[in-house]
Amino acid sequence: MKRWQANLILLIAGATWGMGFVAQATAMDSIGPFLFIALRFIVASAVVLPFAMLESRRQRSSQAAPLVTGDWLKFSLIGLSLFAGMATQQVGLLSTSVTNSGFLTGLYVVFTPILGILLFRDFPHRITWVAAILALAGIYLLSGGNLGELVIGDMLTIGSAVFWSLQVVMIARFVGQSGRPLALSLTQFSVTGFMALVIALVWEPIVWADILQVAPQILYSGIVASGFAFTLQVVGQRYTTAPQAAIFLSSEAPFAAFFAFLWLDERIGLIGLAGCGLIFIAMLAVELVPPWRASAANRAKAASEKLVSHTIVDNA
Repeated sequence: MKRWQANLILLIAGATWGMGFVAQATAMDSIGPFLFIALRFIVASAVVLPFAMLESRRQRSSQAAPLVTGDWLKFSLIGLSLFAGMATQQVGLLSTSVTNSGFLTGLYVVFTPILGILLFRDFPHRITWVAAILALAGIYLLSGGNLGELVIGDMLTIGSAVFWSLQVVMIARFVGQSGRPLALSLTQFSVTGFMALVIALVWEPIVWADILQVAPQILYSGIVASGFAFTLQVVGQRYTTAPQAAIFLSSEAPFAAFFAFLWLDERIGLIGLAGCGLIFIAMLAVELVPPWRASAANRAKAASEKLVSHTIVDNA
């Protein structure tokens, strides 16, 4: 897969998550946050399971190296990061708006390259830092440029951005090593669903009628926003860098604002539209500048080599 195709896949994942914010917020009118997370990722695990089994059979038939204990531990660690990110984001939505949550979650655009350097010494292309700042500014404008005093939901959502960054960085590190994106997806979904279910059974009321009332939100979040979108993330990240992935995944913020406008009557105004424009510029910069700079460098190198060759011939 080419890099632009991988980035397009990540953009689709971001758009899908953007709509998922609305489902996450409205579902908690009837059920608790951890029960919603548990049901969402149980559904996601069921969706991905047959594809993960098919991937496993294909790997065996191709005589590829099987997954070892270390691989499963890495996958489980990614699952713990996913659970922590989902839990803090979902609980945060109890006291902050969908638009604010989209903005604050988008902080992983900045956290991802920092964590990549701290954990794995992965230094991104310089344009990534510029694009990250542009994307962050765009998401801020998208929130209206005035968040006011941070409430507990905002603080929790900022924490979720750290966990999302950790998940993105670890996926970029581990999925290429294993070559098993669907096994990784199944593992992280199962870990998240199990952890959330344990907490829900202990702390939250479970009423079947309430679950049925939010079945559409659960099915959308489980099948589309989780089973589909998170798997797209894992597949797409095999062919691009973690910082670039974070830029494209940050498109969930403008999509969250758009769907919140359609269904929850949350307005963004002209300043929000300007924020969307900055995010779009950031994504274009990440996509176009690195290959353009590489092509320019190659042309300069070829011209230099040609000049040296002519000089040698002339001197001879």
